[in-house]
This record gives sequence, C-alpha cells and structure tokens, in this order.
Amino acid sequence: MHASRGRSVGLGLALASAFAFGGSGVAAKPLIEAGLDPLHVVWLRVTGAALVMLPVAWRHRRLVLRRPALLAGFGLLAVAGVQACYFVSISRIPVGVALLVEYLAPALVLGWVRFVQRRAVSRAAAAGVVLAVGGLACVVEVWSGLSFDAVGLLLALGAACCQVGYFVLSDQGGEGEDSVDPLGVIAYGLLIGSLVLTVVARPWGMRWSVLAGSADMNGSQVPAALLLCWIVLIATVIAYVTGVVSVRKLSPQVAGVVACLEAVLATVFAWILLGEHLSAPQIVGGAVVLTGAFIAQSAAPKAPSGPIASGGPVPAEGELSAGHSAA
Repeated sequence: MHASRGRSVGLGLALASAFAFGGSGVAAKPLIEAGLDPLHVVWLRVTGAALVMLPVAWRHRRLVLRRPALLAGFGLLAVAGVQACYFVSISRIPVGVALLVEYLAPALVLGWVRFVQRRAVSRAAAAGVVLAVGGLACVVEVWSGLSFDAVGLLLALGAACCQVGYFVLSDQGGEGEDSVDPLGVIAYGLLIGSLVLTVVARPWGMRWSVLAGSADMNGSQVPAALLLCWIVLIATVIAYVTGVVSVRKLSPQVAGVVACLEAVLATVFAWILLGEHLSAPQIVGGAVVLTGAFIAQSAAPKAPSGPIASGGPVPAEGELSAGHSAA
C-alpha cells in the first residue's frame, strides 16, 4: 500500500517536472523575440533560480569543500552549457525541433559508455541509437537540404552534448558514505552557472525595459515579467526539484517514459501557444527519436560492481532513464 502510494506520488511529480521543463522554451521565445538576447534570458533564468535556491545552498555549504569538481562540472555543463545552447538555438529554429535534437543525448551517453568507459553496449541500445538518428533525419528534413538554420541545429546538438555531462554527473556521489544531496548539487550548479553566464552574457548591457512591457505570444500580448516568473519559478526551480524527487520514487522504465513526455509537451505547447506547426514527416520523425531515446535509456547497462578500465564516472541506469533535458 505504501509502495503503491509512493509510486503514485512519484508519477505525479515526474509529470509535473516534464510539464514544467517542457514549457521553458515556449515562455522564453516571446521574450527573445521582444528584444532580449537569448543569453540574457538564460542569465535571468539561472540567476533567478539560484537566488531562490540560496537557502538550500547555505544548508549544504559543506559541499563546496567536499565535492568541488562535481559542483563545477554540474554548473558548467548541466546548467550553463545546456541552457545557453538550447535558448540560443530556439531563437533560430522551432522549439520542438530544438528539443528533439537535444534528445539525442541518451544515444550520446551510450557512446560515452562504449568508447570512453570501454563497456559493452547491448544490441537493443544500439538499435535505439539508430532509431534516434534516423528519426532526427526526418525532424530536420535532410531531403530538403536542411531547411532549418544550420547554426540553430548545431547549438541544439551542443545542448545534447552538454546534457551528456548532466547524465554522467547526476550519478556522482549518489551512494556510499560520501553521498551528497542532489538538491544541494542543483543549488550550487545554479550558482556556478550564474557566475559563468554573467561573464558570457554580460547582463549589464541587457535591455531591461523589455521586462516592463509585453511580449507577443502568437498574437496575444503577455506581460514579460509573468513569462520571466514562469521560467524562473516553474520551468527551473520546481522542474528541477520535482524531477529529482520523482527519480527516487519511480522505476527506470516508468521514469524514462515520463521523461520523454517533456519533448512531446514542448512541441504541443509551441504548436498551440506559438503557432510553430510541424509537418507530418517531422511528427513521425519526432516519435521515432523519442522511441529510440527510450530504448537507448532502458537498455543502458547497469553500473558494474568492479572498477572501470578508464576510471571514468558511471551513469546509473536509473539516472539515465529518468534524467530530463534541463531545458
């Protein structure tokens, strides 16, 4: 009874996390089109969330001395890298396309497992990679000579590469005497990401007046401040926290399915709220990408009990299946 209730709570939290993450691009794109630089929107998102999470960071302040490399890696890749590449990419290509390209990350993680850690990859996992790549070809419509902005696609792929770091780092310090609270890692990841983005984005040159006005969302005027609040509180703080808690309550298979809903929700939101319609081949390709990603996640090998030949970090099966894009 108690286990069943825990799974139900976990499923609800995972759905809430997918919903929150899926709405980030839809809320950010009108701000970019209203005149804010994509990197400035990323800086606002990360810095705002970091300020909200300051009490959590203070509570886990010993992490700075215990796991500095983990915190730095998480801040650089899982926060600054993923979100900067994703937000700049959606300023050039549709939200749904950018997120579907980013969903190549599970396939890239298997490449890390196979070629960096030198571990065997199952045939099912390899088949998932092939499906994901084939589906991506349909999403970007390669037969038409890449009708989308090439730089936007490369940035979305960059977000996928940075997300590999998110998956790999998510498992570090999860067990044993030196285990760390993932909420503390998130809090410090946001703080470090904010510092990095401050140098890169240079927010002192931001058009702050945009936040006092309205942004166009497919013909409707929405207060820019409201969109920013959604991005910071819902699409970042709540999305990360509910996602972390849900991972602990769900099986890898269930969490993997729910994680894939993020891309579906983002595409639907962009279709309804931004008028970004996808063609039939792109919809089919998107379904194939998600199917391949799910197979690749579900077939990921479990971490071995012995040492790894390369000595590199090992993503746990549960983390690979339940990880969100952090977009």
